[in-house]
Amino acid sequence: MSRPGTAASRGWFITIDGPDGGGKTTQAERLVAHLRAGGQDVHLTREPGGTWLGERIREVLLARTQRSAAASDPTTDAFLFNAARRQLVEEVIRPTLAAGTTVVCARFADSTLAYQGHGAGVPLATLRTLADTATGGLQPDLTIVLDLPVEVGLARKTPEDVTRFEAEFDLAFHRRVRDGFLAIAAAEPERVVVVDATAPEADVAAEIVALVHRRLGNGEPERLAQRTTP
Repeated sequence: MSRPGTAASRGWFITIDGPDGGGKTTQAERLVAHLRAGGQDVHLTREPGGTWLGERIREVLLARTQRSAAASDPTTDAFLFNAARRQLVEEVIRPTLAAGTTVVCARFADSTLAYQGHGAGVPLATLRTLADTATGGLQPDLTIVLDLPVEVGLARKTPEDVTRFEAEFDLAFHRRVRDGFLAIAAAEPERVVVVDATAPEADVAAEIVALVHRRLGNGEPERLAQRTTP
């Protein structure tokens, strides 16, 4: 996936997102392996996490143990996710892209819109402002939403993989989250593509590879000129 005609090529920024149980980590790893096998320089990361600070925030946000009886305020969650996001963007994503390396990230700002916004009711305008501050306006070139029914996704989670968001929130919350991802995809079809995550893992991986090469493999996407350059 080269960028013809550019003296200092910037890496592609690809995010994989969606409701719980869709296989984001697995598919991100498979995509990275495919790109590396084709000779691409690729960095794999995740949200929240990817930095020392981000991993500590991840522990606070997702842990089910040693918590008070009171549920976390969703706006507080949004601030914490964006704190981790800011550190990841500044420490890892921007420098890596600027060096010409592609970045594949499991989850990004769309997750906060879907979970804390559509799911928990924090105003979307507030969350977009927070995300713009955290990312400095950086947006992915391509976001792949792995979509599946809530009941199917939650049933895939093993006990050790269950986080606070699966343990403390009901099905109605997770359905709103799924609807949120689909709404984001409908509003930004030039960036976001929905993939059926109920298909076999290998089929999902093949569709993602085809999407990446179709969307990004034939030169600069039209929206690249409008994106903030790190």
